[in-house]
Amino acid sequence: MTATATAERTILAFLDGEDSPTISNPIHSTEVASQYGFRAALVGGGTVYGWFTPAVLEVFGERWLSDGWADVRFRRPVFPGDLMTARVEREGDEAALKMLNADGAAAIEGTAGMGKAAWFGELTEARRRDAEVRPETLPILTLETAPEMADLRPMPLPFTVEDAATYAREKQKDESALFAGPGALVHPGWIAARMTPLLKHSFEYGPSIHIRTQVQHLAPAKAGQTFTVAGTFLRAYEQNGHHVAELDGSLLADDGTECARLRHTTIFRIRPPKA
Repeated sequence: MTATATAERTILAFLDGEDSPTISNPIHSTEVASQYGFRAALVGGGTVYGWFTPAVLEVFGERWLSDGWADVRFRRPVFPGDLMTARVEREGDEAALKMLNADGAAAIEGTAGMGKAAWFGELTEARRRDAEVRPETLPILTLETAPEMADLRPMPLPFTVEDAATYAREKQKDESALFAGPGALVHPGWIAARMTPLLKHSFEYGPSIHIRTQVQHLAPAKAGQTFTVAGTFLRAYEQNGHHVAELDGSLLADDGTECARLRHTTIFRIRPPKA
C-alpha cells in the first residue's frame, strides 16, 4: 500500500427507504422534505457516508474496518437520481474524503486514517451498557428538556449474516465478500447510521438532518450476533435557527467488546424555511 493513493467510486443516488411521511425520520420523504424547501427527499446521511467504503478500503485496506477512523461533515443534501463521486485522496497516514455531486460540489467532506484518531480521547465511553426495551412513551426532545452528559437508554440490535449481506447489497450497492457469507463483517455505513435510532430509543423528536459523524473502529464487528448501541447525550444548542444535538455512542458486541465509538451531530429541529 503506497503512502500516496487516490481512489474513486461513482454511484447514482437512490432513496434508501420508503418514501412516506410516516417513516421514523420523515425528512427522507418527498412530502415532508418539500415542506422545508428541499426539492426531493433527502437520502440518509449514514447511507451516503457508507458509499465511500470501497474507495477507503482500496487505499487503506481491510484493517481500516477494525483499526481506522473517519470524520465527515455533511455539507449539502443528496437527492435520489444525483450522480455522486466518492473520492478518497491519501497522503501519508491520512486521506481526504469528498462526496461530489455532478456539479463538482461536495455533499460530504472529511478525513480518514489508520490507528487512533487525534480526537478519540474526546469521545465519551458508554457507561450504561445493558440493553433495554424501548418504552411505549418517551419524552419529547427540546432545547429546554435536553439533558447534559446523561446516559442514553442502550438499544439491542440483532444483526444476522443475512442482514449484513442485504444491507451491503441493497443500501450500499457493495458486492464485497467482506460483508456477505460466513464471517461477514458489518458494513461501516450501517455502523454510522445507528446513532439516530439510539437517540430515538430515548426521545421523541421530528424530522432531523445528520450533519457530522466521527467514528473510530476498534475491533471487527462481525455479523451474526446481537449488538448493543449505548451512549451519552452530550449537549443541545441552537445554531443558525436549527436545534442541534451531540451524542457519543459505542457499538458493543454480544461479549461486551467495543467494536466502534462514535460522535454524532444532528439537527433535531430544523429551522422552518422563510416564507
